[in-house]
Amino acid sequence: MSRPLDRARHHLKAHPLALDAVLAAGVLACMVAGSFVQPHDKDAVSWSIRTPEPLSIVLMGLAALALVFRRRAPLTVLALTGAAAIIECVTGDPRAPVAMAAVIALYTVASATDRPTTWRVGLLTMTVLTGAAMLAGPLPWYAQENLGIFAWTGIGATAGDAVRSRRAFVQAIRERAEKAERTREEEARRRVAEERLRIARDLHDVVAHHIALVNVQAGVAAHVMDKRPDQAKEALAHVREASRSALNELRATVGLLRQSGDPEAPT
Repeated sequence: MSRPLDRARHHLKAHPLALDAVLAAGVLACMVAGSFVQPHDKDAVSWSIRTPEPLSIVLMGLAALALVFRRRAPLTVLALTGAAAIIECVTGDPRAPVAMAAVIALYTVASATDRPTTWRVGLLTMTVLTGAAMLAGPLPWYAQENLGIFAWTGIGATAGDAVRSRRAFVQAIRERAEKAERTREEEARRRVAEERLRIARDLHDVVAHHIALVNVQAGVAAHVMDKRPDQAKEALAHVREASRSALNELRATVGLLRQSGDPEAPT
């Protein structure tokens, strides 16, 4: 059971449009369910079943359809769902919860934009929807439904801004961690390069010493070759020993300087 669910979650994350379609279907189901419930009557608070108007059903469908594209055009979707909510607030009696779609769209705008835009768009949405419901709607201005529109639009804007702030905070932490990791890697590479340079300098000094010794002994051998062959042989032995030491030092040091991924030297 867990594997099909995991595959479904991965598919939804990889396809935002499919995720938004699922969300729109859920919002539509909630709006339709809420449109059939009467939360009060004339005398006391109660629950009863009512039948929504055909226009309300059409507005709920259009608002839910617009939510499918909320990530691609958040401001446009907010304008469409807000217009549907205003029409429902003015004409609906009893009123269907079309404003729910506008709240989701406002949340999307707040989570996708910056804080100044959220303040401007949020205040405008709250003012227009609440003002239309209070001034042009069939219910009294102080009705609970009108105050609910004001509260829910405020919650949608606040929740979206909080999500955006948290996302930005997490992204900043991730970028700082990546920068710190790059800095550590660069520092390690710098230290390795400095150590390799130090080893190369030491190699230069050692090899230069042995080559100078070879040069001196070769000069001695050439000078005494005719008159004192035994001393020339001794000088040539010193030349052979110095050259062998230089080669050994060179081989050992180059082995230290060679990185692990470098190809081996030919024989």
